[in-house]
Order: sequence, then structure tokens, then C-alpha cells
Amino acid sequence: MKLKLLIALLVLGVRARADVRLPAVLASHMVLQQNTLVNFWGWSEPGEKISIKVPWDTTTYHAIGSGNAQWSVQLHTPAAGGPFRMTITGSNELVLDDVLVGEVWLCSGQSNMEMSVSWGLPYATESAAATNTQIRFFHIPRTTAAYPQEDLHARWVVCTPEAMRNFSAAGYFFGQQLQSTLKCPVGLISAAWSGTPAEVWIPADTILQDSVLGPAATRLTPAEGWPIRPGATFNAMIYPLLNYPIAGAIWYQGESNVGMGDTYRPLITNLIRTWRRLWNKELPFYYVQIAPYAGYSDNASAFLREAQAQAADLPNTGMVVTTDLVDDLNDIHPKMKKEVGLRLANYALVQTYGITGIPYRSPEFQSMTIEKNRIRIRLAHAEKGLVSRGGPLKEFYVAGENRRFVPAQAKIEGQTVVVWSPEVSKPVAVRFAFRDAPQPNLFSVEGLPVIPFRKEHWVTAQE
Repeated sequence: MKLKLLIALLVLGVRARADVRLPAVLASHMVLQQNTLVNFWGWSEPGEKISIKVPWDTTTYHAIGSGNAQWSVQLHTPAAGGPFRMTITGSNELVLDDVLVGEVWLCSGQSNMEMSVSWGLPYATESAAATNTQIRFFHIPRTTAAYPQEDLHARWVVCTPEAMRNFSAAGYFFGQQLQSTLKCPVGLISAAWSGTPAEVWIPADTILQDSVLGPAATRLTPAEGWPIRPGATFNAMIYPLLNYPIAGAIWYQGESNVGMGDTYRPLITNLIRTWRRLWNKELPFYYVQIAPYAGYSDNASAFLREAQAQAADLPNTGMVVTTDLVDDLNDIHPKMKKEVGLRLANYALVQTYGITGIPYRSPEFQSMTIEKNRIRIRLAHAEKGLVSRGGPLKEFYVAGENRRFVPAQAKIEGQTVVVWSPEVSKPVAVRFAFRDAPQPNLFSVEGLPVIPFRKEHWVTAQE
């Protein structure tokens, strides 16, 4: 009896083969990016022949397991549609059901991106109505790694009230607006972790080999609950996605880099450029400027907001302003995530998808002229004019050559704002909402808040 068992085990050992396997992101209920070459990859026995059949064309795609047990092939995806069934056959057969083709977006950052309705956000009505088979979620759990990982633990789920309650609220409202406007499936991938600085979402070498960013990373304050090591979340939560084509990314982060406004612009610019290089695509990248918060000090967050605004000079980016979306200045997590998601979606609808007639871009400083004891400020992206909400304009300050800023009066004249103070007879500099917890009330006629700014001829660095 023992001899028979031994022989059986030996035979099984000889015949044992590694099953064809797929990464977690390639699974039933997923959304594939439409009209593109989509990477399909996985693992198998070296030399194993794999075939992939898709229902949208008559091609059978083939791959062969390499010596390191990996295989890959590129599939041509059709225009948006589905659901489809895909079959992957090797020594075993895998069937992917309920696959959609549409638009795929990555939602990343820290807590304000991670926040879901389950955190206590006031969207019970929206959550109850969130059944939508055309929206899919792929929520990546918090994970770190010292080296780039090939796979991760997550799964695609169909949008239901329960799934929506546990997904990024800003991400959901962004995706919902895209889906309802474009009339196509939308896949949302959430890779966010509260408290994380931007450094952890960038490859470590990009940070550590940079003469500016490397030393700056040493200023990050260690804390329990989130990593600060460069590359830690990139390795575990972004790298495994790089073979998966996406339409673009939305980003909501910055609070953990307050105090580092002098280096945040090159930091976030490096993140965008690195992601674009690794995805081999000029990814649209739309992000959220951090909100006013009374817990900051010494204008540290104002400098960070300034760096965020400057980063929007990078092509194919856009910044959403949130100075009007704060329900409590003592809460670093503003609850108005629906408005954030909709503003991000409007950027994508106009700049990525070419839809016209949607207000999406906040007015921003264009130029200024000194007219005796007054400063006239011209704002770009305010073609229909400017309005004040809730009384006289607030949050303007002027200074003379003594560099002492005092509160200023201001009035709207068309697309310009005239600013002055009886205390400053010869103004040379102006600030708008440039402090940690401003409450400005200047908007475009379409309802978008003006981007905070400072214009001081003596400034050559953060001071």
C-alpha cells in the first residue's frame, strides 16, 4: 500500500504543471480602455502555449510562456461596449465574464481622495441610488513594498450602494459624471492612503538621486499609520498597474507635504512625468488644490497651494480649487467631495474628451498695473466676468516697499479687480487668499473660485 502511494505521488509530481494565472487587475467585471492596444499578461509554465479569445473580433491571440514563467500579448479593444466574455486557455482555462470596454481612470493621493461615504460623508441619498452596472471599482488596499511588485490583492466590483459607500467619494462622483455624460462604461482604480506624502508614490530612485528632492525627503516626519519612505506605495500599489492602460489620473494630495512648498512643484512634476513615462502615454493629470485649514501656521499651506498652482503649467494637467468647499476650517477633511469630483470631471470632459460649453477652469492671476494708489488685477479665464458672493470682496492685501501687508478694499470692474488701502499710498505688491485658512468670496460668473495668489517683486524664493 505504501509503495502504491509513493508511486502515485511520484507520477503526480512529474505531471504537475503551473496553471495559467492572471494578475488581479485582469479579471471578471473589469473595464478595459477602449480603442487601444491593451496589454494582457500573466504567468504559466515556461514554453506553454496560451490562446486568448475575445468576442469583439475574430482574432485568436497567442502567447508563449517565457523562461521566467511570464507571458504577454497585446489585444486591440473596440469602442466602448460590453459586457463581454473572454477565454484564456493553456493547460487550464480561465473565463472572464462581464467585461466592459470604456474609460479607465486612476484615483490616487491621500486621505481626501481615500475618503468614502463610510467615513461619515453626507451622501446617503446618492449612495442609495448608486446602482450602476456601467461603473466598476478596483480598490487597492493599503500596501507597501521595498521593491516593485508584479501583482497586488484587489478585485473589480460592480457599482452598488454598498460598493459606492466604501469607495473614494471624490473618485465616484468623478466617474459618475463621466459615465452619465459620455454614455460609456467607466472603470475607477483607487490607490490612495491617508497621510502619505507624495514621495511615497514616486519611484525611490527618482527621489533619492535628485539633488533637490532627495534632501527634501529627509525632512518628512515619521508617523505611525502611513509610510514616508520614497517609493513605498509606488512599488506596491502603482507599479503592478503599469501594464494596464488607463485614460488618465486624478490626484488629491498635499496636506502631508505642507511645510515643503519650496520643493513641492518639482516633486509633483516628477510624479506626473514619471507616471507618464512608465505608462508610455501623456496621461491627463487633474488634481485638487488643498483646502483652507486652521490647523496650519506661518502660511505653510499657502506656499503649498502656490506650488500646486505653478505645477499646472505642465501640459495636459489641471487644478481644481477648493477654497469655497470648506464646511469647517478646523477639519482637514472637508466633506464636500461631490463638488470636488464634479469639478475634476469637468476638467476631463473638456480637456480630455473635447466637450464644449462646460465651465471648468478657475480664474487666475494674469497681470497687474499700478494706478497711483491702487492696483488693478487682470484675471484670465473670467471671460463672462466676476462676482462677489456674500458681501464686499475679502482676502485682498496690499503692501508698499516696506513689505508690510495690510487688508485691502477691492471692487470688481469687468474682468479686473481694483485693490487699495488708505494705509498704503504707493502699493507695489498684492496678495489674494494667501494664508492658511482664507475664506475668499471672489468667483467667476459661472461659479468657480479664483485661484489664490501673491505678486511680490522682491520674492525670489519661498519667504
